[in-house]
Amino acid sequence: MKVIKHGRNVHELQLSGKLVHVAMLSDIHWDNPHCDRDLLKKHLDFCKENNIPVIINGDFFCLMQGRGDNRRNKSDIRQEHNNARYLDSIVETAVEWFEPYADIIKVIGYGNHETGIIKFQETDLLRRFVDLLNYKCQTEIHTGGYGGWIIVKQIFNTNVMVSTKVKYFHGSGGGGIVTKGALNLTRALEMYEDMDVFSMGHIHENSGRNDQREELHFNAKQGYSVKQRAIHLMLTGTYKEEYQDGYIGWHVERGAPPKPLGGRILKIETKEVNNSYVKNIDSFKFPL
Repeated sequence: MKVIKHGRNVHELQLSGKLVHVAMLSDIHWDNPHCDRDLLKKHLDFCKENNIPVIINGDFFCLMQGRGDNRRNKSDIRQEHNNARYLDSIVETAVEWFEPYADIIKVIGYGNHETGIIKFQETDLLRRFVDLLNYKCQTEIHTGGYGGWIIVKQIFNTNVMVSTKVKYFHGSGGGGIVTKGALNLTRALEMYEDMDVFSMGHIHENSGRNDQREELHFNAKQGYSVKQRAIHLMLTGTYKEEYQDGYIGWHVERGAPPKPLGGRILKIETKEVNNSYVKNIDSFKFPL
């Protein structure tokens, strides 16, 4: 696995083989007491055992219990972070926790929780975390953007390379109880061009769907021809279990439903057909 940085939010992920997997996570909220760290560890261990690279699409941290934050709640802070160095202690303990997985984490993008700290506290905790983890583990994890691109480049033998363009965006809006984020995916189809995959988090849903688009292609020998392009769209879930038994709390009181936990694994399979390469792109939840 190798990552090449083309821009502050454009990264190329080089993988070997005709069948590759990439773990797409978001909304971990690692420092929140409601983060299911056991499930997160299970999923990261699965990626470690199967040599699957990990991309994290925002809200890696929660960061809501600092001074001056109107969202703070004494019951929503972990004991190890309940001190006068609240933000620093989150970075330091996170580095210690994620050390075993530093070699498989490749790109971490920003979410609204990280950008909120930059806005109100004037410090970039995500970059501080990545820099310290890279220093301690001698790795090369990259920070991405709130939105950006991952080009997954499959390398066969020595002279064949097939690229899959993944557009990621952390997300916006509150998510619809009825539509479950379907409108966000339709908006993405209107906003972005030349993508093979779209991935979004933020609304704490977990699903995937496949769309087809008609395209006009030109070949110097054969002229113009009509072809179809498959686009895979996915929503990645959270690791913060806020609903629990529906007793009380902000999530329950605003009428939000239980949310699916966990990320998704992007699967890209490439096959040679009639002297050209075709791809089958899909995603699935982590196995039990």
